[in-house]
Amino acid sequence: MRADCGRCFGLCCVAPAFAKSADFAIDKPAGRPCPNLKSDFRCGVHATLRERGFTGCTVFDCFGAGQQVSQVTFGGRDWRAHPETAASMFGVFATMRQLHELLWYIGEALTMPAAHGLRDDLAAAYAETERLTGGTPDALAELDLREHREEVNALLLKASELARAGLAKGQGRRRGGGRTPGKQLRGADLAGADLRRADLRGANLRGAFLIGADLRGADLRAADLIGADLRGAKLGGADLTGSIFLIQSQLDAAQGDQATRLPPALARPAHW
Repeated sequence: MRADCGRCFGLCCVAPAFAKSADFAIDKPAGRPCPNLKSDFRCGVHATLRERGFTGCTVFDCFGAGQQVSQVTFGGRDWRAHPETAASMFGVFATMRQLHELLWYIGEALTMPAAHGLRDDLAAAYAETERLTGGTPDALAELDLREHREEVNALLLKASELARAGLAKGQGRRRGGGRTPGKQLRGADLAGADLRRADLRGANLRGAFLIGADLRGADLRAADLIGADLRGAKLGGADLTGSIFLIQSQLDAAQGDQATRLPPALARPAHW
């Protein structure tokens, strides 16, 4: 479930569209190679992406979908040597990424002691999702993921609720005084919010907009952060140990420091 760029055909540099913005220095239509993509499918400016205005590239995670599509679905045939595969390969990549992301989250849920009662259902969901990843290019192109995603997400929410039970009731307090927002914050617009030292243990922050939020010193233990937008969020000194469904790309998009406490499965970003 981790990207191996050496076994991929630069799919994230070709398949998606880029819009010139704070995240990308250029406009790039879907299916057109980024001008920085070299003939060996490596990025020619990888070491200086942030300085060159390609922050969006540094926080993208395919969850290993790139090498799966390149080496398994298309059997090692690259789109340059076999241009007839290009359109199909780029379309399948988007589907495969969603499947691999689901596998990552289900895999985490399977490790939660509190969700032991869901283990059989979670294992079945993992097996079915894994089966789908092995489909042919045509099968993957025709796959409608909506129903499967809804079923998996319902399971993930149950696992989250079990893991957060007893921690997400009522209102929290700031350490040092003052109230914090309620802990049912699914999809909440908290962009730029002052949440310094907030007690957000067990909070439901699924899909919350935390762009530029100040979470320095906040307690986010056992908080559900699936889909939360942490771009530019200040996480200095925050405690994220035991947070639920936090992924590496969310950390990469945020601003932390050496005092930020992280789950053991995730790495401290080099730019912190």
